[in-house]
Amino acid sequence: MSSQGESVDSGQPGAGAGGHSAATLYEAAGLECACRPGLRPSWAGARIAGLAYPVAGIGGDNLALHHAVAHAPAGHVLVADLQGAAHGYWGEILTVAAQQRGLLGLVIDGGVRDIAELAALGFPVFASSVTVLGTGKEHQGRLGQPIALRGVRVSTGDLIVADVDGVVVLPAAEAAAIIRRADRRLQHEKQIITGLRAGRTTVQLYGLPDRDTQVDAEQAW
Repeated sequence: MSSQGESVDSGQPGAGAGGHSAATLYEAAGLECACRPGLRPSWAGARIAGLAYPVAGIGGDNLALHHAVAHAPAGHVLVADLQGAAHGYWGEILTVAAQQRGLLGLVIDGGVRDIAELAALGFPVFASSVTVLGTGKEHQGRLGQPIALRGVRVSTGDLIVADVDGVVVLPAAEAAAIIRRADRRLQHEKQIITGLRAGRTTVQLYGLPDRDTQVDAEQAW
C-alpha cells in the first residue's frame, strides 16, 4: 500500500491503475464510468486507486461504515453511498480504525469531518461535503453489494480511481484492458506535447479541420 491510497502489487488485475489519472482512465475506458461532479479530496494531494468495497447506508446514520471497516478486506477502498446527506459520517476515529485494517481510502457521497487529522494521518478521503454534524448509529445498511455512486454502478472488486479531477469506476472484468489502453494514450499524449514544444499546433497534431474550411462548410450549411 502506498501513502496515497494506492494498491501496489496486489496480484489482482487492474489494482493500482498503473499510476494513471482519473481523466486518462476515463478517456481510455470508453464507458460512462465517471461519477457526477462533487466528490472532492478532503486534503490537497489525496489520491486513491484500489479495489472497491461498496457500502450503502441511511442518511444521518454511520453504523454501516463502522461495520464496513470491520468487515472489508485489507487493500480495498470503501465506496459509500449515504445519499449525499450532509452529516459527518467519517472522521479521525474511523480513519485510524481503517488504517489498522489495511484499507486504502474512502469515497463517500456524504459528509466527513476532522479534515486536519485525516490529512495528518495521510488517509485519502473523497467526499461530497465537510460538516461537523453528527450521526446516529442504528441502521445496519448493506455491505459488499452493488451500489450506485453518483450515477455509476459500483461492485466489489471494481477498480476505483479518485484524484483532484474526479472519480472513475472501472468494471473489474475490464480494468486491466483499460489500463493498457491508458498506457498507449499516455504515450500518444507525450508525442503531442513534444510536437507542441517543436512549434506545431493542436490543429495540426490532431488533424483537426482547417478553420477556413470549417467556416466555409458551416456557411454553406
